[in-house]
Amino acid sequence: MEVYQAIQNRRSVRAYNPRPIPEATLHKVLEALRLAPSACNFQPWRFLLVQDPQLRQKVAAASCNQAWMAEAPVIVVACGTPAKAYKKMGGYGSSIDIDLAIALDHLSLAAVAEGLGTCWIGAFDETAVKTLLQIPAEAKVVAMMPLGYPRSDDLNHPVKPGARKKADEIFKINQYQG
Repeated sequence: MEVYQAIQNRRSVRAYNPRPIPEATLHKVLEALRLAPSACNFQPWRFLLVQDPQLRQKVAAASCNQAWMAEAPVIVVACGTPAKAYKKMGGYGSSIDIDLAIALDHLSLAAVAEGLGTCWIGAFDETAVKTLLQIPAEAKVVAMMPLGYPRSDDLNHPVKPGARKKADEIFKINQYQG
């Protein structure tokens, strides 16, 4: 699948078929994640693949009880170590959140190209997730992403026209307004 088609077809999937992801397919999408750029190429991350069904249920419970997450055969937990990230990123401190967002976006687009679905998860109890997955104190859980086959084939198709703002609303030349 061409990258532009993957961008058009990517959406948040919240209903998964429990069928396992073939090892070759999983390796392929994880390679896209691994190859993502980061500030100064520091790669200040670690990605946990939660595959145990009971552990997936516990992670989903720690994510505001979003039980549907546990239907996916894999939940990717994106962790970063702020002390290992680029220190001055605009006015934001370290690059950790941006680095991990770029990497997860690579994963989400590669997943679409392989017929898989994902959903960004930012609502979770970080302390509970860190305890469940034995994540050290110096690491930050930035986001999570269930990964699996959508329960319905109609969940991997282009976003409806009008679902996104028009180009002239978001692109400006040389100045914020104008």
